[in-house]
Amino acid sequence: MKQTCTALFLFLLTASTALSQLRVTISGAIVTETGSGIEGAHIQAVGTLFGAVTDADGRFRLKGLASGEYTLLITHLAYLSQQVSINTSSQTELSVVLVEDPHMLSQVFVISGRGQLLSKTPGSVSFLDQNELVLLKPVTGNEVFRRVPGLNVVDEEGAGLRVNIGIRGLDPDRSRSVLMMEDGIPVALNPYGEPEMYYTPAMDRMSGVEVLKGSGQILYGPQTVGGVINYITADPPEEQQIRMRFQGGSGDYLTALGSYGNTFNKTGVQLTYLRKQADNMGPTDFTVNDFSAKLKIPLSDQATLGVKLAAYNEVSNSTYVGITQRMYDLGGDDYSVLVPNDELDVKRYLMSFSHQTRFGKNLNLQSTLYGYTTTRNWRRQDYAYNSYTNDVLNPPPVDWTGVVWGDEGVAGGAIYLRNRTGNRDRQFEVAGWEQKINYSFQLGSVANNLTAGYRYLYERAYEQRINGTSATAQSGTLVSDEIRTGKAIAVYFLDKISILPKLELSPGLRAEFYNYEREILREASTDMYEVASNKIAEFIPGVGLNFRPNSKVNIFTGVHRGYAPPRIKDAIDFSAENPVLDLEAETSVNFELGLRTQLISGLFAELTYFHMDFDNQIIPSSQSVGGPGFGVTNAGRTLHKGLEGAISFNSRELTGSVWLVMADVNGTFTRATYNSDRLVPNGNENINVNGKKLPYAPELTLSTALNVESPFGTGIRFTYTYVGNQFADELNTATPSNNGRIGEIPAYNLLDATLYHRILKYNAQFNLSVKNLTDERYIATRRPEGIRVGLPRFITAGFEIKF
Repeated sequence: MKQTCTALFLFLLTASTALSQLRVTISGAIVTETGSGIEGAHIQAVGTLFGAVTDADGRFRLKGLASGEYTLLITHLAYLSQQVSINTSSQTELSVVLVEDPHMLSQVFVISGRGQLLSKTPGSVSFLDQNELVLLKPVTGNEVFRRVPGLNVVDEEGAGLRVNIGIRGLDPDRSRSVLMMEDGIPVALNPYGEPEMYYTPAMDRMSGVEVLKGSGQILYGPQTVGGVINYITADPPEEQQIRMRFQGGSGDYLTALGSYGNTFNKTGVQLTYLRKQADNMGPTDFTVNDFSAKLKIPLSDQATLGVKLAAYNEVSNSTYVGITQRMYDLGGDDYSVLVPNDELDVKRYLMSFSHQTRFGKNLNLQSTLYGYTTTRNWRRQDYAYNSYTNDVLNPPPVDWTGVVWGDEGVAGGAIYLRNRTGNRDRQFEVAGWEQKINYSFQLGSVANNLTAGYRYLYERAYEQRINGTSATAQSGTLVSDEIRTGKAIAVYFLDKISILPKLELSPGLRAEFYNYEREILREASTDMYEVASNKIAEFIPGVGLNFRPNSKVNIFTGVHRGYAPPRIKDAIDFSAENPVLDLEAETSVNFELGLRTQLISGLFAELTYFHMDFDNQIIPSSQSVGGPGFGVTNAGRTLHKGLEGAISFNSRELTGSVWLVMADVNGTFTRATYNSDRLVPNGNENINVNGKKLPYAPELTLSTALNVESPFGTGIRFTYTYVGNQFADELNTATPSNNGRIGEIPAYNLLDATLYHRILKYNAQFNLSVKNLTDERYIATRRPEGIRVGLPRFITAGFEIKF
């Protein structure tokens, strides 16, 4: 005991001596070659934990450093990195000029490219950089998206293989109301005709994520009802950089990432390989292999060619089948593998070329050519719920395998597995071409920054349903066979007009022209040929307004027309009830008014009011894509309104403390309701849903984080998430159905914790992470077919090094 006390005393004495050194503040400005301040530049004191970020005027304050000599590393997405030496005994103020990177492929970025940072973006935006991703230690991308105000993220299989995101009360099913991109290129199966996220980019290999919800999203498409999410991967570095990361833990979970980047004779190379697997992550086992390669080739001083190749392969036991309400109430089967023969294989291959040419300082032309294919083959074993007739249990189906899950004592409380499969085999092809200009010019005394362009997209889907005659059959009788084809052209512009020195108006317009066709080659095991087509032309206007009374405050507002084209399969239906049914595009009027402020260094706040009025919203039914019948419901008028906000605190930026304390709170209050009379059958009666809440639209979501880091590199981080109660159907049924598909989803709380230690000398870090620290048991979703229980306490440990 005495030795322990002595050691503790010596440690505290050493620490207090280190902390008692004279502390200084390095301040200054990061500017362009013309003297304009650069917002969002990162300043890092090399070999220390101290850093800062420039404000809207390019100013920064690096507080809390001990007096001495330092090398400052200054980086920015759009500029060449620079190192500056400083001796604080003779200098504490400096001004650094960053040179624009002439070979930056700026089409990669949606909101954080040159001249389009947060303070100048028309509307609410969020950017999560590499630092935030490192601190989170996310097992899945869902943990990252929960950190963004306005987003409702629903877990499905627990592994984050298929992301479900709803924005501002929109239905999160397969993220179909969100435009999902990676490096500025769409990632959905078919962006227009089938925007479901059956493939989700792995967050492990990302260097950042952008989320855009305001009027600025009209530049992109086709889905711009809720918002735009852009995953950002690392570009080739200027010097050699090798990164290795390993993380493993519960359920035989393992992720291993290796990357290599360098520049040879001005040609940059970035190679990344990710292996991710688990044997029982909840009920899910999976294996993912993910490879990507990027080249950045300067063709001249003013022109750059970028090339990207990517290959993704996933094998998992993903299933539609969830547990019944009775099984949930009794417990014991939360993570049982109910249908062990279900298997989902996803393969995706991408190639893209991007070219950028600069014509002087004020004009550049960006061109992108891309193509990708996705194969999604899903073997799903058929099943049936138990049923009663006159209070007598009906016998199982004749092709029952003998396996039963749940309680046969209540109708719908048990699941019978059948000795047959329904194989849903699909292949998707996408090819696109886009050109756009960015032009800065003066019109009289008014400064303009114009973005204008066009894009063409071709997409095709091949879908087959093959019924097998055993529980493991992958082939059998071809039941249905169809081809869906879409061709789209979009033309757009957005002009940021500085009508006053501190007031910027951003009018914009996008025109969408979409032709689509559905060919039925076989239906109900009968050869046939039916074809129908349709054409859509839509104009999507929008306008944003930014007012910056000073460098610390930004007031923004905007209104735009939300737009999402109909899924081809739903827009053209050949069923007997609807021989040909054409659903119109989903449209809305979206308005927002918000305030961003950083009144003092280290304290940031944002508050946004939003209002979305839909003419006719398309709401998914209780079953996702691939189920019988229509996959969506014509919901009529709906209204979404609410508040989203964030506040964050950084003690080192505020006071210069050597101990780093970071805290933040992000929250969203949403009221999403049906806004017109519409009768919905419910047994022997019809119920008017006017005024009822939309499914999967919790009124309140919260995400908070507290991070404490010592000056020696050891830190701990807590992240808390709250999701309010919500309903699984449009009737707002509170009492659960026996099969678990309908009913209220109670509110739940999640607490995560991460302990880490940085070794600055070796640019390495160790971590121990616990997800769901309190082991809360909760219903994550009742989709697609039954209850999915959220992941239990999940423990991982890992190591990362860069050299």
